[in-house]
Amino acid sequence: MDAFIWHKVAAISGLAALGLGTYGSHGFKPQNPSYKQVWQTASLYHLVHTAALLTAPITKHPNIFGGLLTAGIVAFSGTCYTVAFLEDRKYSTLAPFGGFAFIAAWGSLLL
Repeated sequence: MDAFIWHKVAAISGLAALGLGTYGSHGFKPQNPSYKQVWQTASLYHLVHTAALLTAPITKHPNIFGGLLTAGIVAFSGTCYTVAFLEDRKYSTLAPFGGFAFIAAWGSLLL
């Protein structure tokens, strides 16, 4: 697989991160204000790890690094967005797996 595919994945993720972040800042009005912070956390992790995704092609194992970051974004940020939007923490079961994927991605740089 061409390592530069991760730039396209990062572009899609970046578009989503900015769109969801903008919605969270200007349009998201949860009944329970604590869910606003959950959305902001999702947005921060989404954007930071999207920026890191841009570096995947220059790593020794771009598909491992990029795949783990993408899995982390989907599992962690996606779960947090869902929890915040639905205002229900019962949907939070995948978030820890996303966190572990982020940790594994950064750890993979040591290989």
